[in-house]
Amino acid sequence: MAKCARLDAASFRLWLAFFPSLLRRRLLQAVACGAYLHRGRRGSCGGAGFNAAEQQPRRTRPGGSERLVELLRAESSDDSGSDEASDDETRRKVESFEELRRVVGWLQLDGHIAGEDRREAAAAEVRRLAKDDPEARETLAMLGAVPPLVGMLDSDDPDLHIAALYALLNLGIGNELNKAAIVKAGAVHKMLNLIESDSSALVSEAIVANFLGLSALDSNKLIIGASGAIPILLSAFRSPDTSPIAKQDAIRALFNLSIASVNLPLLVDAGLVPALLEVVGDMAVSERVLALLSNLVAAGEGRRALSRSADAFAILVDVLGWSDAIACQEKAAYILMVMAHKCHTDRAAMLEAGVVSALLELTLLGTPLAQKRASRLLEILTVDKGKRVSEKGGRSGVPAVSAPLCGGASEASRAEAEAKEGMSDERRAVVELVQQSLQTNMLRIVRRANLPQDFAPSERLQALTAISTTKSLPF
Repeated sequence: MAKCARLDAASFRLWLAFFPSLLRRRLLQAVACGAYLHRGRRGSCGGAGFNAAEQQPRRTRPGGSERLVELLRAESSDDSGSDEASDDETRRKVESFEELRRVVGWLQLDGHIAGEDRREAAAAEVRRLAKDDPEARETLAMLGAVPPLVGMLDSDDPDLHIAALYALLNLGIGNELNKAAIVKAGAVHKMLNLIESDSSALVSEAIVANFLGLSALDSNKLIIGASGAIPILLSAFRSPDTSPIAKQDAIRALFNLSIASVNLPLLVDAGLVPALLEVVGDMAVSERVLALLSNLVAAGEGRRALSRSADAFAILVDVLGWSDAIACQEKAAYILMVMAHKCHTDRAAMLEAGVVSALLELTLLGTPLAQKRASRLLEILTVDKGKRVSEKGGRSGVPAVSAPLCGGASEASRAEAEAKEGMSDERRAVVELVQQSLQTNMLRIVRRANLPQDFAPSERLQALTAISTTKSLPF
């Protein structure tokens, strides 16, 4: 401690030039040193300035405050040529620091002595100070604001719960150290106990918002996932009484948890897959729902749950046609591509849902990413279809191919016949499948373009389609 008292201002300026981010730590050390010189037996500055018996914050003696002013003046004099401006800046920083220290002091007082109203007001002040000031968040946490705020969750006062929850929420904004400290202080389990005992919608929404913020930190994902918070979040998402903002917070928190692979089985076991499929059509959450499904199908449990869900492929194929929601198209194409690649038994269900025509339209009108995914999925499905048709023809002894397309000029038919000469049965089946899909897709495009119902492509276009069918797609 004597070393702190002998700190020279000039050497501090040199030290500060290399380590500016540690200024606040030095300030706290200086205050602690000054307080220690007069109190001797005090070992920490978090609650040293408060005497519970006096029911008032204990004032810091001149030694600590004067030392703080000296250090702040040394910092500001490097960047300011005016002593008056330097003094004003120093005074402002001292006042700000003293305000933060005073607020934390009230938080740390015992509730029976300070009164719940005063602690609630202190928590509300922390919420205000931390809302838009990153430095205040860091300083408040360093002064010891987190433990008393977490301890307030054990109170029986709902208003104190709300004040503490939103103060913790603001302390964690953009600060990973604070998020880790909040979880380490036991906030997760206290929040779960609170949401089970308190049916207040305001408390539930505040807890969901905290889980959203805390789950953004990778080290917290495992703790929150294993704590039993997933069913709580899913219940909040599905409840008709939950506000739209809280629904968004819940689905975003679940998405954060799904990034950790160890949480995927827990999410699936909670019944998340069918719950998500039910709300795919809700445009307010559809993109986030599909993003979450994209993470879930990365695990075998998620793929099996999707396969077992009724109308899952019909729902996803319908999303492929949402031309006004391109992000949803891309995510639906990804989910179907993963399912087709990993689950061979699901390919027939996709074909029955009409996925081929939707994919062909996507290869023409979709974004580059959607086109790439649609082309890859078409490749998987057409090769699988060709194999099955070839196997069927081999068993009957007759090459099995699809019926020829109706219409078309004789030149197109001759060109098509010449192109098919020498093809294997498998390749011929693929060509026939793609031609039929192109024909269906062309009719859909005509309807969407509001062209006359009797519109028919020219003979030259039909011939070009017949010749270049297998060359038009990047297989």
